[in-house]
Amino acid sequence: MAGRPRKGTELRGDTATGDEAAESSIGSAADKVADAIIRGIRSGAFVPGQHLVEPDLTRRLGISRGSLREALKHLAAAGIVTLNRFRGAYIASLDRKSVLDLLEVLEPLARLAARLAAEHCDTDEKREMMLAAANATDEANRSHNRGQYLECRRIFYSTLVKIGGNGELERAMPLTRTDLFRAQVEAIQSEKQRNRHASGYNKIAKAVVEGNASAADRAVQRHFDGTRETIEELPADAFPNFSS
Repeated sequence: MAGRPRKGTELRGDTATGDEAAESSIGSAADKVADAIIRGIRSGAFVPGQHLVEPDLTRRLGISRGSLREALKHLAAAGIVTLNRFRGAYIASLDRKSVLDLLEVLEPLARLAARLAAEHCDTDEKREMMLAAANATDEANRSHNRGQYLECRRIFYSTLVKIGGNGELERAMPLTRTDLFRAQVEAIQSEKQRNRHASGYNKIAKAVVEGNASAADRAVQRHFDGTRETIEELPADAFPNFSS
């Protein structure tokens, strides 16, 4: 009798374990929702400025309202979703200055990724992987598959980082936030602007497979210069006006 747990002890232990399991379940479901929304942005299923209707999302994704709201909070903290107390949740839209600010942050990280990749692209397997990523991006652009283009673009940067060997870079690069502005402008930019952007990836890949770190750095710089040129050329109605 002395060694027997007091009445209620086991229940308290079970309750704590149950709470932890419930929190873990909500966390897993929230991650699932966040991933689905991010993939939806790249595929075109969700577009910047789109209202996210809670009943539709819970039904489509098969998750609870609590898990959905937890996911939306995470996405809002990452700048992917905008939460409004009265209007609900929306896929975020970026104004022109926010896009230019984002490019200013991403460019030095992308240039570092390209330099490291060029320095470490020392096997046929790595060279083939780099060229395949660039070719896939080019093919998606030529086929006018905007969703696939955004996905290939992300794979291209992931390939740069993988070859370069610095795993922290991918975590530091704001690629998901960048997906937003690419999704925002893909449908309204001209063919010339679209091709200017797409051609940059093959130029970067060429410098990387040749092992020329300085050329890879310059190719990324020119790529970003071209993107800035496009952003400046786009009409005012391509971006939200948050001051109005």
